Amino acid sequence: MSSSGEPVRQVGDSFVVHMDREALNDYPLGLYNVSVKIVTFAIDEEIAWAVEGKFDLGHVYGYRIAPIEGGSLVTSYYDWSGIEQSWKDANIFPVIPESALRATLGILARTVAQGVHVQ
Repeated sequence: MSSSGEPVRQVGDSFVVHMDREALNDYPLGLYNVSVKIVTFAIDEEIAWAVEGKFDLGHVYGYRIAPIEGGSLVTSYYDWSGIEQSWKDANIFPVIPESALRATLGILARTVAQGVHVQ
C-alpha cells in the first residue's frame, strides 16, 4: 500500500512497507507492516531484498536490470530456497502468485515513467 523510511543506497539499508494481504484474497492477514532489508544493491544492475517482520521466512525478491536499445530490460525474480523446512512442509509456496509478481513490473514501469528521484 505504501512505505516509510529513507531511500536505500546500499546493502543493509531497510525501510518499512505497509501491507494489505486482503487485496490478494488468499490469506486473511489484514493490514500489517514488514521491514524490507536490501541484500543486493548494484546501481543499474540489480537490487534484491529480504522481507522481515511477522513471518521471517528467509525468502528474497529482486530485479535484474540489463540495458537494451531505448531503455532497460527488467527481470523480476524470487528465491525461496532459504526458507526453513517447516515452511516448505506447509506447502504454501509460492506465497505470492506469479501473476502478482508480474504485476510489480507494471508498477515499476509506471513509477519510472513518472520519474525516479535519487538524492
